[in-house]
Amino acid sequence: MNKIEISLNKTKLALSILGAFSIVFFGILFIINPDIFVSPFLRSAELVKIIGIIGVLLFSILGVFGVKKLLDKKAGLTIGENGITDNTNSSSVGFIKWDDITDIKAEQFMSIKFLLIFTHDPNEILKETSGIKRKILQGNIKKYGTPILITSTNLKCDFDDLNKLLTDKLNEKREKKLN
Repeated sequence: MNKIEISLNKTKLALSILGAFSIVFFGILFIINPDIFVSPFLRSAELVKIIGIIGVLLFSILGVFGVKKLLDKKAGLTIGENGITDNTNSSSVGFIKWDDITDIKAEQFMSIKFLLIFTHDPNEILKETSGIKRKILQGNIKKYGTPILITSTNLKCDFDDLNKLLTDKLNEKREKKLN
């Protein structure tokens, strides 16, 4: 099997970064001068400030992760003989052996489609992570039963094509194992 590399979509990443830092900019304005943003929807200056602080903290982190990913020279997703190397986002787990994968399922949350990659022992992946990434992966396990979510959003690849490619490769590996 030839190695297949799917590049990160740098244009989408750049637009995401621009959006994140735009929200940071407006969050700073909310913090500096909350009174001008008070409205029937945002009824108090304190609420405006809180929203500004949350926006600055959350979208600063997302923007920094986005810049890091934009500067990343590695392929977003590599599909090889022994497994998949996931480098699609900041919570990617890296290399996943075909032998460890038990199932691949497509899911959707609002307009975002993603693949759930199920493994024999999802907690094994947690042993290799820490900090914010670990918390994200724990949240994924709690919500979806697996820490591994792959979306084509940051890839130069159509979601349905990615789903078919990975599912076909997993089935091909299973058939080879049976023979």
